[in-house]
Amino acid sequence: MNGSTDHPEDGRPLPSATRAYDEVPPARGAHLDGAHVGGAHPDGAFPDDAAQDLPAEGASAVRDPEDGPRRARTRVGEPLRSPRFAAPATRTKRAWWLLGATLLVPGSAQLVAGKRLIGRIAVRITAVVWALVVLAVLLWFVWRTALVWLLTNSVTSALLMYGLVALAVGWVLLWFDTLRTIRPGLLGDSARRGVVVATVLAMVVTGGGLGYAAHLVSVARGAVSGIFGGGMPFSAADGRYNILLMGGDAGEDREGRRPDSMTVLSIDASSGQTMTISLPRNLQNVPFPEDSPMHGVYPEGFNCGDECIMNAVYTDVMQNHKDLYPDVADPGAQATKEAAEGVTGLKIQAYALIDMDGFASLVDALGGIDLNVGGRVPMGGGTNLDTGEKNPILGWIEPGVQHMDGYHALWYARSREGATDYDRQARQRCVQAAMLAQLNPVTVATKFDELASSGQQILETDIPQSSIGSMVTVATKAKDHELQAYAAGPPYYDQSFPTYPDYDQFRSDLAQLLEKASGNDAQAAPAAGGAASSSSGTANAATAGFTSGGGSVTGGGAGIGTTAVVPAALKVPTEETLSPNGTCSVP
Repeated sequence: MNGSTDHPEDGRPLPSATRAYDEVPPARGAHLDGAHVGGAHPDGAFPDDAAQDLPAEGASAVRDPEDGPRRARTRVGEPLRSPRFAAPATRTKRAWWLLGATLLVPGSAQLVAGKRLIGRIAVRITAVVWALVVLAVLLWFVWRTALVWLLTNSVTSALLMYGLVALAVGWVLLWFDTLRTIRPGLLGDSARRGVVVATVLAMVVTGGGLGYAAHLVSVARGAVSGIFGGGMPFSAADGRYNILLMGGDAGEDREGRRPDSMTVLSIDASSGQTMTISLPRNLQNVPFPEDSPMHGVYPEGFNCGDECIMNAVYTDVMQNHKDLYPDVADPGAQATKEAAEGVTGLKIQAYALIDMDGFASLVDALGGIDLNVGGRVPMGGGTNLDTGEKNPILGWIEPGVQHMDGYHALWYARSREGATDYDRQARQRCVQAAMLAQLNPVTVATKFDELASSGQQILETDIPQSSIGSMVTVATKAKDHELQAYAAGPPYYDQSFPTYPDYDQFRSDLAQLLEKASGNDAQAAPAAGGAASSSSGTANAATAGFTSGGGSVTGGGAGIGTTAVVPAALKVPTEETLSPNGTCSVP
């Protein structure tokens, strides 16, 4: 039929409907059209031996063992297994039913079509996969740290990657087998074309989807191993995780790399409430903890002259004191982390250093960022250190909502012309917030390769792989709270504080603010002691004027959508607030 041949599993051709009827042996003693069968006489009488074999009353359903083996049932009435004798509409319905079964429960189509071995194996694998998916969902809600560890561990992530590849190949093979079971040659032209097209699309979506997932796992494995180190996981200190974030700059006009942007990210381990603590790059006389190797070199603080400001610690260690950190991959970053501990009084578990030279590629990988620029910002400017002449202005970033690529975003974050350090730090926080806003699931999924590649080029950290799970856990909790902000300088203290700092007062103020930042989204909380000392001996701590939801940045310490948790009773002089050059928001 339609040029198709149909053979059962034993290789014999199936009989036609007429032959199947003809080959059924007649009942003993049956009489057809006056002819005798089974040894009956023409007049309808039976031989004596035949008459003795008949049951006493009518027909019986009991088979005589001497009749031989029972004939196999014909498949005329089983369209799922043998569609040859089915009506055209039934064949079409059967084809779509088998395709749907393979999509929803891979292997079920083979089971109903009589291919029990293949079907049972596929269905069992499907059941195991769904059980693992359910277990992963439960772990996400019950024990998220363990789930992330399993996904990022080098061994289990490799098993996941190869498992996804095997599932992709197996599912594609099942589609081929389902198509063969459907027997497109028995279908009408339009139904046959539709079934073939649907099968090909299903192969691409299912097999291709699993293959792409395996690719993403492979890329993630490479990024994790390339960025994060080994070692044991770190635990929270006094209930908080403290991570030092640095933006490193090694431009042509500099000797070595210097972190121009330094922010301590302090996260409450139980609630996820997060506070950013900005450390101005020009902090003088920064102290080192007693257990730091640099404490022996600078026991009274980093006080080797006017050039010994906080962002010079990195360069000083890399050029003069690398031998103090023999087993550390980046001695400069480690020493800067210890200096941040001395300034804040916090135990800082890890650091993350972003190389600003590769920053533009990361922004481009995100597809650019959107910023609402508060004031005109020049690209270029400054003074040429070799000639003493002014550098030319290459262009301007105009006020208003701007979509910036990596080149313009880097200039916006680094421009110094006509701006204070605090304006520049505020712009950098705007860029960071815009990048976080751009990291939505669609962007991550579609640009994962570029993001992973850029991340490996520009990001350096000593966070071990084993701590990724705990970091992801607190990060998901942090989304439920507003980001709070503080800084060791304007607008929380007057402009003389970085030059003449009172670290004891700053640590005391910070400790009380962190104690109140426990997840209740406290607004302005008065700090005991009031403020840090200024050059004139006046206590001038910062306050306020920050919006908590709209996202405007009106102070050096507040980021996008943050709450400034600073003493509310003491005002910073107007001249110490940000200029339009440093104001911005994420639209």
